[in-house]
Amino acid sequence: MFIAEGTSDEPLSRHVEWLFLGRGISVSLTPPDFSRLPKVAKDVGSRVGAALTLTGGPVDLIVVHRDADNAGRLSRHREIEAAARPLAGSAELVPVIPVRMTEAWLLLDEAAIRQVAGNPRGRTRLSLPRRHEVESKPDPKEILRECLLTAADVTGRRREAAAKRFNQHRRQLLERLDPTGPVTELDSWRHLVSDVDEVVKRWQSAGV
Repeated sequence: MFIAEGTSDEPLSRHVEWLFLGRGISVSLTPPDFSRLPKVAKDVGSRVGAALTLTGGPVDLIVVHRDADNAGRLSRHREIEAAARPLAGSAELVPVIPVRMTEAWLLLDEAAIRQVAGNPRGRTRLSLPRRHEVESKPDPKEILRECLLTAADVTGRRREAAAKRFNQHRRQLLERLDPTGPVTELDSWRHLVSDVDEVVKRWQSAGV
């Protein structure tokens, strides 16, 4: 199962599936439909518990997405482990922790930003952060928002309309994220790959 911070983050599950498939293991990560339950709290433990209730049975793999934000990757990792491990049973647990936010992973592909903004041949400078800087930016979401508007290169009502499509554009960028591209140079992505590798090793040693 795949537990994202929000529904717009669900495309991340496909990228995690791809990482496993590249290591010879096929997994299916299904986001739980929390709307089938009374209001579910936002904390990791509540969401994992609710997801397991919806599943109605044991699972082999639980992937939890949570932005590091100001807490930092290690602190967020401990939070996920403490909240989800007691509920996981025999299931493997893989945290997905972008630093500081998922939007940082989306600031690495200028061509994709221009395409999603509807102006692929635009030449206006976007002033994207350099790869080694992107995880240290305090508000990558706002940077991405401004970059999309700059890439669209529109004014007036068209700019207002473009601004309202931010969530849609963000999701499209997440769907287009290249798991073999620049994101592989980021520490947060490398930690994800390392966690996937560890799960694969354990499954292979167990004959899964």
